[in-house]
Amino acid sequence: MIIHDISKDTMTTPVYEGDPQTSAVRLKSIENGDSYNLTEISMSVHSGTHIDAPLHFCDEGNPVDKIRLNTFFGKCTVITVKGILTGDDMERLLPYCKRRVLFHGDGKTFLSHSAAIVLAESRVVLVGTDADSIAPPFDEEKTHRILCKSGIVILENLNLSEIDDGEYDLCAFPVKLGGIEAAPCRAILFEQEKGLNR
Repeated sequence: MIIHDISKDTMTTPVYEGDPQTSAVRLKSIENGDSYNLTEISMSVHSGTHIDAPLHFCDEGNPVDKIRLNTFFGKCTVITVKGILTGDDMERLLPYCKRRVLFHGDGKTFLSHSAAIVLAESRVVLVGTDADSIAPPFDEEKTHRILCKSGIVILENLNLSEIDDGEYDLCAFPVKLGGIEAAPCRAILFEQEKGLNR
C-alpha cells in the first residue's frame, strides 16, 4: 500500500483573498527557559486543506461535526482537467467516477453552477479540488449553495501535484469543531501497489 499525503501546509498556504492570515505565537518555549513548548495559532477554518460543510452556504445545512464519517473515507477518482467545468462536462465525466471526485488542475479547475447541478443529482458525496475554491471567483455563491443544499461535502486546497489520474481510497477527516461550517483536515490517498502477477 502506498500512502500519499495530498494536504497543503496550513501554516504556509496563502489564505483566500479577504480571509484572516494564519499566524502562530509561541507562548511557552524550552529555549527561553520554560519547561515545555506551547503554541497558540490564529486562523480561518478555511485555511490550508480543509472541508467545507453544507453549513458554509446554507443555514439549515450540517456543520462538520454532524456529517457522517463515511463521507470522508472511501473510494475516490482523481481526474486531471483545467478550466471551468460545465454541466455537460460533468455528465461526460461522472460515469467514470466513484462517489468521491478530486479535480487536479494546478489550482485552475472550477465548477460552474450547471456542473454543481449535475453533481447534486448524482451519487457523489464529496468533491475536491487543488484550487483554493471549488467555484470560480465570479460565481462563488451559486456553485457553493447548490452543492451545500444537496449535502455534498467540499474538499479544497489539495496538493495533487504528484498524483496520477485513477482510483484511490481517500481519507480526509475534518477536525471535530462543533457547530462550525468548515474545518482543516489531513487528506490522504491510499494506492494499491501493483506487483508482478504470480
